[in-house]
Amino acid sequence: MLRTVRWGIVATGGIADVVTADLLALEGSEALAVSSRKLERAREFATKHGIPRAYGSVEELVADPDVDVVYVATPHAQHRSAARLALEAGKHVLCEKPMTLTVEDTRELVELARERGLFLMEAIWTRFNPLIRQVRAAVADGEIGDVRSVRADFGFALPFEPGHRLWNPELGGGSLMDLGLYPVSIAQMLLGDPTTIQVTGSLAPSGVDAEAALLLGYESGAHALLTSTLTTSPGSYATVFGTEGRIDLHQPAHCPTRVVINDVERTAELEGSGYVPQLREVADRVRAGDTESPDMSWADSLSIARVLAEGVARLGVRYPQPDRDVTPPTAG
Repeated sequence: MLRTVRWGIVATGGIADVVTADLLALEGSEALAVSSRKLERAREFATKHGIPRAYGSVEELVADPDVDVVYVATPHAQHRSAARLALEAGKHVLCEKPMTLTVEDTRELVELARERGLFLMEAIWTRFNPLIRQVRAAVADGEIGDVRSVRADFGFALPFEPGHRLWNPELGGGSLMDLGLYPVSIAQMLLGDPTTIQVTGSLAPSGVDAEAALLLGYESGAHALLTSTLTTSPGSYATVFGTEGRIDLHQPAHCPTRVVINDVERTAELEGSGYVPQLREVADRVRAGDTESPDMSWADSLSIARVLAEGVARLGVRYPQPDRDVTPPTAG
């Protein structure tokens, strides 16, 4: 029998709704509590998903002694605060991507988790997709030779609305932090840390990036060309070129159900909406007493954070810095 891992969900927005539905399908896990800045919304979410406890603040949720793992599903700008509160309360944390908006804040959470001996992981679900695992294994086994180039895109056209989270700098909006993270993650997974970063793109009237293109260079001479956009609809695709072959990740590349490795097609069905493998990884690691996952390690998160931070900085994006001693309200 699996020891039941009891989860607390921070925020009740769209991603929390989808991930919680997948959590309910995971054997050995229980959605025990949920919080929102509006208690009524937390109660509605709890009723919908059969969650027994609802709270009107993050502080109340992390104070619940029965919660083992806190899933942070707030807008980007609030990740650091909610994750820090959970870690300080002795809870393990799965934090939505990007873990924070700066390298410094990501490092702070990593060091806090290390100090407390707690599990912490950035929720880049792509890493746990069964076909992505096959891609990593194929590359490791030399099936396409040495990786020399990664090409990855993710974007869709979104009408500009200043209050929308993707256009709002106060919520950590912009194409790169939300969508570009996936192409950056794929490149990091296969090529590691870049030695050079070139960036171009454009800003929205609100000051966040509307589109971005990154050219990453590596010590080996390999490169990655990565794009994200909220102005056009390229979809989500990726191609990995090696000295002896290639891998094509068909749409959506960030959660593929079809990849082609050296002209051989491989397919897989998603469990639930695709988040189950990631949730299973967290639960298994918590049961094992691990503090991080080798498939989405702290070093991986810091590496990705460095590229994203450099990208938005060079584009001229400046995110507001809230009073760091004040907990922002949890988005509902």
